[in-house]
Amino acid sequence: MNVVVCVKQVPDTESAIKVKPDGSDIIKDDLKYVMNPYDEYGIEEALRIKEKFGGVVTILCMGPGRAVETIRTGLAMGADQAVQLDDPAFEGGDAFATAKALAEALKGIEYGLIFCGKQAIDDDLSQVGASLAELLKLPQVSLIQKLEIADDKKSATVHRQVEGGIEILKVSLPAVLTTQKGLNEPRYASLPGIMKAKKKPLDVKNLAALGLSSDSVGCAGSKSLITKYTPPPPRAAGKIIEGEGPQETVPKLVKLLREEAKMI
Repeated sequence: MNVVVCVKQVPDTESAIKVKPDGSDIIKDDLKYVMNPYDEYGIEEALRIKEKFGGVVTILCMGPGRAVETIRTGLAMGADQAVQLDDPAFEGGDAFATAKALAEALKGIEYGLIFCGKQAIDDDLSQVGASLAELLKLPQVSLIQKLEIADDKKSATVHRQVEGGIEILKVSLPAVLTTQKGLNEPRYASLPGIMKAKKKPLDVKNLAALGLSSDSVGCAGSKSLITKYTPPPPRAAGKIIEGEGPQETVPKLVKLLREEAKMI
């Protein structure tokens, strides 16, 4: 069973994020980048499916040249091949524009299942998976926590997280599923895997290769636009309440909560 895993390279959450003075973007020069953590669960699940049913696992990633490092990480984990979408025209696109390019690339890939992370940790929009399914006219289930594929590979039983419980669905395949923590435990890339990843096929496609026009992707093809980035406001310094026992400190705390924090 062939599986495609859509991955995204995102800034490491431990990086110090700085905003450009005009608020047009973040400063990317010194950022460290990693694979979107939720995408790792998709790769692991795809590898488990391959181990049970056979087939090919393909990494699909939109990103500039630096995204190769993230793609190679997926290949080192065990994926067989990768497709990278790299063109200046793709830059600045929203979830819809991104999904449109991914959907076009998928026309040239044989698949029985598509995984996307439930969201990217840099924008937290959770829209690419659903948009991709809509463009491909495929069923879609989000936030999956368990997956059981039928022996005939024509359907799957999916457990998904909902508020207050678990919903169990049967979905026909192919389908788009979004992955999250709890689905599995992603494996680490082994040293032999890292070495083999350097020799695995990586097909880089630009706008022309996809047959798309520049006004259908990137900023031009987006339905939404980020107008400005602003850093979070600085936190006020904490205060230490001094005193001998609660009889002395509690009144001070109440006064601070009432007069400064305006919480009571």
